[in-house]
Amino acid sequence: MLPELDMEFMNKETSHLQPAVAAALTSAERLDVLRAVVPDMAESDADFSDLAEIAANLFDAPVALVTLVDAENQWFKAASGVSETQAPAADSFCVHTVAGAVDGALVVADATADVRFSNQPRVTGEPFLRFYAGVPLVINDQSVGTICVFDVKPRADLAPHLVVQLQRLSRIASSLFTLKHEARQRALKEAVLSREEQRHAMALDAANVGSWLWDIRSGNVSCNGPMLRMFGMPSAKNVQARDIFSAIHPEDRVATLSKFRSAMTHDQEYDGTFRVASTGRWLLGRGRVHERDAEGKATVFLGINVDVTEEQGATQRTRLLLRELNHRVKNTLAMLQSLARQTLRQTSDPQEFMIAFAGRLQAISEAHGLLSDHEWGEIRLSALLAKQLAPHVRDYAKQIEVHKDEILLGPDQAVGLGLVLHELATNAAKYGSLSVYGGRVVLTARSVDEEGRRVLHMTWTEVDGPPVEEPKRRGFGSILIERSLDKVMGSSVKVEYLPAGLTAIVRLPL
Repeated sequence: MLPELDMEFMNKETSHLQPAVAAALTSAERLDVLRAVVPDMAESDADFSDLAEIAANLFDAPVALVTLVDAENQWFKAASGVSETQAPAADSFCVHTVAGAVDGALVVADATADVRFSNQPRVTGEPFLRFYAGVPLVINDQSVGTICVFDVKPRADLAPHLVVQLQRLSRIASSLFTLKHEARQRALKEAVLSREEQRHAMALDAANVGSWLWDIRSGNVSCNGPMLRMFGMPSAKNVQARDIFSAIHPEDRVATLSKFRSAMTHDQEYDGTFRVASTGRWLLGRGRVHERDAEGKATVFLGINVDVTEEQGATQRTRLLLRELNHRVKNTLAMLQSLARQTLRQTSDPQEFMIAFAGRLQAISEAHGLLSDHEWGEIRLSALLAKQLAPHVRDYAKQIEVHKDEILLGPDQAVGLGLVLHELATNAAKYGSLSVYGGRVVLTARSVDEEGRRVLHMTWTEVDGPPVEEPKRRGFGSILIERSLDKVMGSSVKVEYLPAGLTAIVRLPL
């Protein structure tokens, strides 16, 4: 084992380096790749120790390193023969390897005879380094580090196959760095997806809505807790379609199966009410084919169930409420399917899809929750504003300034306007005034009498945000803002991209 290398903080000046070497050391592209792929570069990693040992054994060298080189330091992810964890980058052998051809190798037979290294302190003094062989670690076409060996004795004749083996170890190390990065990214995405799925599940559970996805080819049914409780099934049960159909009351089973077959054959919506045999409770089911194969056969069926036992035996008022609920559930399912398709068309990345779709689903859920609390009657505009905007701000009272009349919204107005507010708030949080500290949204909402009919005139104005430019391409969010109120005749939404901030003008008959 060599005496420990003298580790002093490097002088940040790189004037003594060749221009190409200095440029490689501070290359923004190279450093971006390094920081993105290996955020923990300063920490040693035992996963690379075997590669360093193999390199040392191949060359019969006292020192072997797996290194990463940033603008100031050379970090030792693994080392054989030394206990240090870093060295100044500008005074290292490896910075010359990084600056060389990405598929090449740097071999220094005798450092005392090489003008690049002959005056280096670790060549002229302890440990009197002489021999060096290094190969760059290449990730995304950028040299981010090296795998290298050192010796205190010069080597005049180096067997070519040793360099080839070192290059193979370099490719393995680069692949390992990449795989570890991808694993971290997958873990982060899975954590975000898990949180979004949990939020979705909690919203459905709170609303006591059973949701299910039927894989027709395998017969498997994926469903949530409320769905299992409605059918009296244990939570850990592996559910098959035959289990679901067998749980339906015998008197309702044939008609329910017939409606399913008709929906699949004619590409129609399934709509049925039936009893569960074990409990006698009534369930309302809605759904339709979500996917078909190349031959047009249904492969995936998506649906929801709602317990409507009380509605079945209630008074006329409750039956009217049920019909309204049926209408809303049908519209919601159609809206969810349309949102899913349109959101998926805008992005091929599953994570981006889940984030965008879950947000829109939550916006609908919040509006439905408010309407449900008021028996699908009218809700206050102020309640809808708070529900839709609060998740996107740090301090609602400071960032949302509202000037309004007392305005009540019906179901169509509340759901449509809720989606509009969600898209505006999401856009503001990403790009507009809510994306910066001190940015605000000013809302004015007035009830105006137009020819004997009340009409909501609402203006959304973003202030104290970054400069605004009109996007060159209209995304689905922009389209959704304009079309979310299509169900309300005479409504309109106009968005203006003013330099001082985005402004949206909503006209909505009440």
